[in-house]
Amino acid sequence: MNFDSTQIQFDERGLIPAIVQDARTGEVLTLAYMNAESLEQTLSTRETWFWSRSRSELWHKGATSGHTQRVAEVRQDCDGDALIVLVEPAGPACHTGQRSCFHRDLEGEMVDDAEPDRSLGPVLNGLYQLIESRQRERPEGSYTTYLFEKGLDKILKKLGEEASETIIAAKNDDAEQLAAESADLLYHLIVLLVERGVRLESIRDELVQRRQTGRPLKN
Repeated sequence: MNFDSTQIQFDERGLIPAIVQDARTGEVLTLAYMNAESLEQTLSTRETWFWSRSRSELWHKGATSGHTQRVAEVRQDCDGDALIVLVEPAGPACHTGQRSCFHRDLEGEMVDDAEPDRSLGPVLNGLYQLIESRQRERPEGSYTTYLFEKGLDKILKKLGEEASETIIAAKNDDAEQLAAESADLLYHLIVLLVERGVRLESIRDELVQRRQTGRPLKN
């Protein structure tokens, strides 16, 4: 993705409002501001970057929380002075933990559909994107960095170990331990997927196709 800066009408502060919208549901998630640099970062990284008017600095959505927003498309309005950013969110958009920043009515009361998103999908998407950033940036002291630097054999060994520990927890009839071991197993599986360049969307599409064609989930 790229843009023609002559077509974008930044205001006198060099900013343009950006409405962030869920690409899958159409829900409006937040209103933020971009300058030319944050827009360029958004287009080049395919994740949302904004300009903080209060701190006067760039900020990458989800850099600390993991609740990043993968950009599907950016559109401008007819006058070129506002943007819509269509995203696939990995978790809540609002710092309060709400799915959308627009979760109160005009009297300040919570609206009925503003419960935090506690489904597994956004958590897994957020984890995938965080692991992907670890592979790209390799921060020192990170366990994920250690796995990537050791390579595929080490990742596979750890995945096998976690699978065995998950089996043991299940045999011991310990639900809490089984949940903990399953979380470790999912983490290491996602590390493997990132290492091999397999996206979660590919797994989702395979499962959807099997369901639509009547194929069993396990052949």
